[in-house]
Amino acid sequence: MSNSISPDALHHLLGIPLDTPLGIDDMCGRLKPVLYPAPSLSVRLEQFCNALVTVMQSLGITVLAKEDAAGADGRFASGTVILAPGYFPDDLLAINRVTTLYNNIIVGIYDEPAPLTSDSLPQQRLDAIVGRLARDMVHILIFVTENSWTICTMNGGVATFHTPEPSREDVRCALVPKLTAQVVPPRADELDIMHGELDTATPEFEAVAADFMQCSALWSNNAALLTHTSTEGLEYRSPFYKRIVARYLDQRSGMSYGFFARQLPVAVQPALLNEATGHLHIRLQKRDFFVPVPKVSVITTRSGCRKHQLDPKKDLVEIGIVQREGKGRAWLKTPAGMSPDDVAKPSFDTLTILAHALGNALMASILMTLKPDASFPFHLARSGASITHWHDYLHLEQLPEGYYLHGAENPPVACSTPQSAAYSLLGKIAVLEQALENGLEYRGDVHVEPNHGTNIVGMLSLAETAQLLNNSSVTP
Repeated sequence: MSNSISPDALHHLLGIPLDTPLGIDDMCGRLKPVLYPAPSLSVRLEQFCNALVTVMQSLGITVLAKEDAAGADGRFASGTVILAPGYFPDDLLAINRVTTLYNNIIVGIYDEPAPLTSDSLPQQRLDAIVGRLARDMVHILIFVTENSWTICTMNGGVATFHTPEPSREDVRCALVPKLTAQVVPPRADELDIMHGELDTATPEFEAVAADFMQCSALWSNNAALLTHTSTEGLEYRSPFYKRIVARYLDQRSGMSYGFFARQLPVAVQPALLNEATGHLHIRLQKRDFFVPVPKVSVITTRSGCRKHQLDPKKDLVEIGIVQREGKGRAWLKTPAGMSPDDVAKPSFDTLTILAHALGNALMASILMTLKPDASFPFHLARSGASITHWHDYLHLEQLPEGYYLHGAENPPVACSTPQSAAYSLLGKIAVLEQALENGLEYRGDVHVEPNHGTNIVGMLSLAETAQLLNNSSVTP
């Protein structure tokens, strides 16, 4: 990864833990898996798991047996990744042996084809995956057949490998990143919630809301926008496990995928070329910049809303980040006038959204120093910027003028992870450097997240972005 910004700075800006592994070698070094097989395994599944353990060991990853990994109470320690091959009765499910809901990843491994076809639409694919995750109380699915194995994740990502057993390269580059950090919603102790403090009656909010509504209408007939998977429509083994899912999702009624966001205008100051107290150090073009960090705020869609049928008075929230006790802390304002029955939850991608917003401000500050006539800082001060995230990819020929692509070579981490936020910011710095070296205008960036989706961020409005992408999303 680029050393353009330090781990200390990522921690200070976004609260990303200092020990967060961003490279695959570090991910391998931190992985703590245990093999927890079902009482009976097929020959194929046993062979696959033996090969997987051997490959992991070649990567320096120690896979413990369940007897060696469990504590005196029979539970697995926080941070343990549980590889759970086979079919379990309720009383033996791995979820019953974890220490916490949020710090143990469970991987279900099955001797059967993935419940998908080549003709499955994105929403059908997601519903099938989430349904199986809820049924078996796992976080990641691996399906093994005679000639292939397939990884399915909570964000609808699917990666298929056409080998009967896992290769070292596929485990290292595709599976390990998915096992490194868990998909979790922002928890109450991680952000400050200000109920009813978003004023939805101002002309400024109404102008922003109009952009959201145009965007929503343009996306309404596009199958690439995954709209909503209701927790009520899932099959559970028992009411007990249904309650666990609800608790894990912070009592959300369902899950929607992707988000729309509008960064509110922010006037930045030019970066300095000499060290200054309170300024962020960024290394760019072999030069040191010291950038003032402004406050940023973003209007974005709440978690669980139907993004193709938005109600701006209920479905939009404001988020931002403040520096407290040496690190960034997020906050959220819910709309004024909402009834107690209307719950506005923060997006799983809250940290990534804030990383993009902060990154926009930092890039604008550097541009003001290097190219005082650049349009991006003035647009950010006057109109803010838009951020669109959907679980698909765009045609390269649809890349907007002045936008730069990054991220395709990053480890395929899941959404809501600190790595995803870090890659958003680091990639933005890298493509600004690319634009400057080529003497080209910088208007925004397109952050590709492998096996996940795309963020498109910059000077286009949400509606303009939707118009550009409405008929151009493709699944590779």
